[in-house]
Amino acid sequence: MMRRRDHKLAVAIPVSIVSDIPHLREKTLKIGLIGRAAAIFRVTEIIVFPDNLGTNQKRDRNLIVTILSYMETPQYLRKRLFKIKPELRYAGILPPLRTPHHPLEKRAKKLKIGEYREGAILSVTESGSLVDIGVERPVLIPDKKLPVNKRVTIRITKLGKHPRVTLANREEIEAYWGYTVTSSKVSFGQLTKSHAYDLVVATSKIGTPLTQVTDELAERWKKSRRVLVAFGAPTQGLQEIVAEENLRLDEVADFIVNTIPDQGTETVRTEEALYASLALLNTIIR
Repeated sequence: MMRRRDHKLAVAIPVSIVSDIPHLREKTLKIGLIGRAAAIFRVTEIIVFPDNLGTNQKRDRNLIVTILSYMETPQYLRKRLFKIKPELRYAGILPPLRTPHHPLEKRAKKLKIGEYREGAILSVTESGSLVDIGVERPVLIPDKKLPVNKRVTIRITKLGKHPRVTLANREEIEAYWGYTVTSSKVSFGQLTKSHAYDLVVATSKIGTPLTQVTDELAERWKKSRRVLVAFGAPTQGLQEIVAEENLRLDEVADFIVNTIPDQGTETVRTEEALYASLALLNTIIR
């Protein structure tokens, strides 16, 4: 079982990560790689923040948020919760997450007492709410009147021909249970100043090589409950992004690290930096 982290790990990515890609198919693939990286490294939250302040980024922001949210949703709930959206035209090329909350089992007789699953409310009856959890027939949440199509997390409480379930809190689940997607209305500088994070790590090619701060960073990380790791855009790094707010990167980040020193290419794409950085950070904090 892939256990969830003891702390909250958020990654922040700028809206303009897809601004240099003209075709929706390639945009979809890039966003898919980001969602896959988040799942591999047990990211709790993906924050999409505005950059290039003063420009209208609504279309790309909606695209990123929609695709990442679609990826995180179990396959058996996607058609019900997302319907037909133009942003999902090329959803077929998205890689599967294969996380614990994306079970492949579709038979009710294979369910287990205490098992958790994601579901969507189908209808409300006198006895409670019927919920689709990806098996042959809906199951009942007794004595609960919930909005139709509301996504819920449930725990199996009774087996048999008509299984029963109870509502569950994702915080009680020991397994890694996917990520949430947040569309930030505020800039990166404002985001870090919200004091929601104990530790902010900015990635940058002008940062300190990770090997030089490994021990200090690992110590800070272990003491933190909410960690934010931030990434720049194709055309500008985080230092340029916060400069638009008349800020310096060292004013808003606790660490500025270069996770790919001596890179052989002029630039490192955001999705590439995500895999490299999260892999290294995952190693040092262990």
